[in-house]
Parts: sequence; structure tokens; C-alpha cells
Amino acid sequence: MSWFNRFAQHDTEPELDPELARTLADFKASVHAWSDAASARSRAVHPAIIHRTWRLAAGWALAGVLIAGAGSALTYEHHQRVEQARIAAAARAAEQQRQLAAQRTQKEEDLMYKVDTDVSREVPDAMEPLAALMSYDATDSGN
Repeated sequence: MSWFNRFAQHDTEPELDPELARTLADFKASVHAWSDAASARSRAVHPAIIHRTWRLAAGWALAGVLIAGAGSALTYEHHQRVEQARIAAAARAAEQQRQLAAQRTQKEEDLMYKVDTDVSREVPDAMEPLAALMSYDATDSGN
């Protein structure tokens, strides 16, 4: 049972003054008429609500684009630093390889020089034997 029915069943209302009853009935009728008119009237959607909704959606979209842009910029910067570190490490490794090759070549040259000096004998100049013969011949013919 609704609250309206509960109150409607009680007949303990005091008798009202007829003029007050008529005034209350007129007021009740005017309230019902106003309510019927308000519910039957057409309503216009306010464009401010639509614009606000679009502005809100556009704001969120812009915020998402900015966050994605900042994230991709940070990712790109990190990638560039990693690539520079990799290139620098490769350059250091190449420099070390070049130094090791230079040391190995120097050791080989030193070893070859040592072997050459140990094995070689002293060879006279190409014209020395002829010069010795000529000086011998000159002394012989002069006698």
C-alpha cells in the first residue's frame, strides 16, 4: 500500500472552511495544470552542453596525443643514446684490435731483425775484391 493510500483512508480530517477548501482546490488544480504543461512542453537541447562535451573530448584527445608524443620523444632519445654507446664501444674495440695488430707486427719485425742479425755474416762491398786485386797488381807491376 502506498503512502498516498494510507493517508487517503483516514477520514479524520477536520472540516475545512469552504473558502479555504476552494482556495486549496484551486491551488491544487493550478499545480496540476502547471505540471501537465511542463511535461507536455517541448524541450530544446542547449548547445553549450554539446560544445562542452566536444571540448572535453577534444581536450582528452589532445592530452593523449601530447603524452604519446612525449613518450615517443623519450623513447627516441634513449634509442639514440644506446646507439651512440654501441658505436663508441665498437670504435674502442676496433682501436684495441688495431693496437694489438700493431704490437704483433712490431714483435714480428723485431724477431725477424734478430734472426737476420744472428744468421747474417759480414759481406764485403761489391768492389772490394777488385780493389784488392788492383792494388796488388799495381804493386807487382811497379817492381
